Amino acid sequence: MGFFAGLNDEKYDRQYTDRELTRRITDFFRTQVTRLVYSSIIIIILAFIGAALPVIVSRMVDLLREEPTPQAIALVGAALMGVGVGLWGLNWIRRSLIVRAVGDVVLELRTRAFRAAAEHDLSFYDQFSSGRIVSRITSDTNDFGQLVVIITDVVSQMIQALILGIVLFRTEWRLSLLLLAFMPIIFGVASGFRLLARRVTKRGMKAMADVNAAIKETISGISIAKNFRQEESIFKSFDESNQQSYQVNVRRGFVLSLVFPTLNALSGIFVGVLIYAGGMSAQQGLVSIGAWYLFIMSLDQFFFPVLNLTAFWAQIQGGLSAAERVFALIDADPNVLQTEKQDVPRLKGEIKFEKFDFSYSDKEPILTNFNLVIQPGETLALVGHTGAGKSSIAKLIARFYEFQKGSLSIDGSDIRTFDLGQYRRQLGIVSQVPFLFSGTVIDNIRYAVPGVPEEEMLKLAKRIGDGEWLETLPNGLHTEVGERGNRLSMGQRQLVALMRVLVQNPAIFILDEATASIDPFTEWQIQQALNLILKNTTSILIAHRLSTVKAADRIVVMKKGAIIEQGSHDGLLTQGGHYAELYNTYFRHQSLAYIEQVKEMVGK
Repeated sequence: MGFFAGLNDEKYDRQYTDRELTRRITDFFRTQVTRLVYSSIIIIILAFIGAALPVIVSRMVDLLREEPTPQAIALVGAALMGVGVGLWGLNWIRRSLIVRAVGDVVLELRTRAFRAAAEHDLSFYDQFSSGRIVSRITSDTNDFGQLVVIITDVVSQMIQALILGIVLFRTEWRLSLLLLAFMPIIFGVASGFRLLARRVTKRGMKAMADVNAAIKETISGISIAKNFRQEESIFKSFDESNQQSYQVNVRRGFVLSLVFPTLNALSGIFVGVLIYAGGMSAQQGLVSIGAWYLFIMSLDQFFFPVLNLTAFWAQIQGGLSAAERVFALIDADPNVLQTEKQDVPRLKGEIKFEKFDFSYSDKEPILTNFNLVIQPGETLALVGHTGAGKSSIAKLIARFYEFQKGSLSIDGSDIRTFDLGQYRRQLGIVSQVPFLFSGTVIDNIRYAVPGVPEEEMLKLAKRIGDGEWLETLPNGLHTEVGERGNRLSMGQRQLVALMRVLVQNPAIFILDEATASIDPFTEWQIQQALNLILKNTTSILIAHRLSTVKAADRIVVMKKGAIIEQGSHDGLLTQGGHYAELYNTYFRHQSLAYIEQVKEMVGK
């Protein structure tokens, strides 16, 4: 296994040519044309000043040789000082314009990358690490911004090199032709570094993405790690990714650091050759001493931008690699495909699966030739062992995954024809472990419907156990829930999640009920909140509590992706089939009769 194993491209990565990347980058800068025009004018002025500086110094030296008076010396000093201040001021203005333009573009690029990440379906996050996606949105967009700053410097250096080339030709064309003969060698060596720099830079970014992924995963699971005393284990996991990143980026730095010294050494050789050739020409009277002196001064000014231009290629490749990774995230093809975007009226809630096939992968069929009809307003409970396909049905109704065959219709319309945003606004979903965002209880309840008045929320809250659950919260609706809601109990989180659905007033309700044990009073409150939702919706309940199962109009018993029984609670118990087995395994101990029976046995 190679050192770079684990640094493979993601499946959605794609290769872009430099021309494609340049076109995409140019599209982002269309809104910054004014700033770029002003900065370009300043760049040209700076280039002219930089190119003219050797000529100015040469003329001033002549002036001092002819008339070295205090006034002449003062004039030379003032002129050079003026050039220096002018260069500083123009560079500051240029940088300010570029930084603002780049900041706006990076803001737009990061916004698009985040929007693309948010719009990808859940199957995308099943395949790809969220930490690596975060790295593309943050680190890579920042590297892209640095690319643009570098490019402006390169453009400035190119213009300056061009003007200096003209000056050198006008000064001494014979030596300039010799200089041009060296250029292909320099650019040939620089282009040799180009592909190598692109490759090692992409590896460095992937290694950094692995570090981000490791940090995100370990910090997210820190409570579990502490519970099982695995702090050392998660540190080793992080350290492994961190060491790999270190090794990769050291190699990257080694490759990139070779560029400038190599080119600098070549330029030193060429300068030596040119000085020797110029000296011999001057000795033979082919070149004047003054022209040779000016040529040598200009030569250094010429080689510096040329060397920078070639050396910057390595950094440019880093920026292009970053742009490539961000654009790949933006351009990633969705797995869930809508054939149309029809407006979605208020749904009645009829759900129909017909000859339906679904699998997460080719080797893992979940539902095969599946058929199920859920009537408008019906409360359907799905029960079965783990892996029976219950959660898959809920996710498919929510349109989080793409199915392979058959049809899934809502109120007689193909679910693939809906505008997904409008459709999902009519869905209320409570997951098995309710997720709350940092903020207050009221912020989380308003999550789907930001404009709900606090008075309305209080009225709904008081319909659940007379609002007594609010009294358990230190500041009522304004209680801080903490990260992921960790300041609240599981029962309180479920109540907040159910309140979030209540204020949304959905047409279809999906509940993946939590399996955590809660006290009877909290369970009663949760059941009250559920009843408020169930009476106005078509509901699909993945049930783990007996009270929820009994509240259903129909119970569907599943096994290995197929419906094997369906009916009412009492009817299915009478049949003595798979449901009766599930009841005795999971639900019976929750029944009041069972609790009374245990009490009698303990009493004896």
